[in-house]
Amino acid sequence: MHNQRESRLCTVYRLGHVPYGEALALQRELAARRKAHEIEDTLLLLEHNPVITFGRNAKREHLISNPAVLEQQGIEVVETERGGDVTYHGPGQLVGYPILDLSLIRKDVVWYVRTLEEVLIRASADFGVEAQRVKGFTGVWVNGAKLAAIGVHISRWVTSHGFALNVETDLGNFRHIVPCGITACAVTSLRQLLRVPVNRSAVEERIIAHMGELFGFETRHGDPQSLQRREPWQSKC
Repeated sequence: MHNQRESRLCTVYRLGHVPYGEALALQRELAARRKAHEIEDTLLLLEHNPVITFGRNAKREHLISNPAVLEQQGIEVVETERGGDVTYHGPGQLVGYPILDLSLIRKDVVWYVRTLEEVLIRASADFGVEAQRVKGFTGVWVNGAKLAAIGVHISRWVTSHGFALNVETDLGNFRHIVPCGITACAVTSLRQLLRVPVNRSAVEERIIAHMGELFGFETRHGDPQSLQRREPWQSKC
């Protein structure tokens, strides 16, 4: 699916728990450095504390619960520059933020989103889950329930934001929103579908492998400590 070019390097950082605001700041810094050709393509894999995020096209009425209720339950609400509507992130969810220069891969936003979907479809298949696309919607689905959400931002062909795959997510927290703006949208997780615990590290390995295959990367693992910002943050595994 990628252009037939010389294999490129992508550094993968597996960060564990990172608060949403800190991950957002880190993405912006890395995207700026990618535009300046200071770093190679990068993939961040992590999970967030409970947070509801609004994309550029989000409608306020898609937040169902009162902000006071969300605050009481420790769920943050954040507006972002990514595409899409409203979604939820939380523990047990595998979030991926690719920082890629599409001008060196393929300058095609639709292709990029479809390729992220394909990564998630193939990774799910590795665990015996037959996921698919649903015409007219982004993301990955199983029997009409959403398994993974995708929302991206692209500036000067450098990507940020990305995907969220429900591995062992508390699906009850999706009751606070209309997921991705789709009324009566059911959500699911690998744990719910497989009815057994799912090894997060193994899922990450399959995501990394399929990213390499589909985007033409040679991947290497980066040291999370090398990403510490001037305003320090500490990843927690």
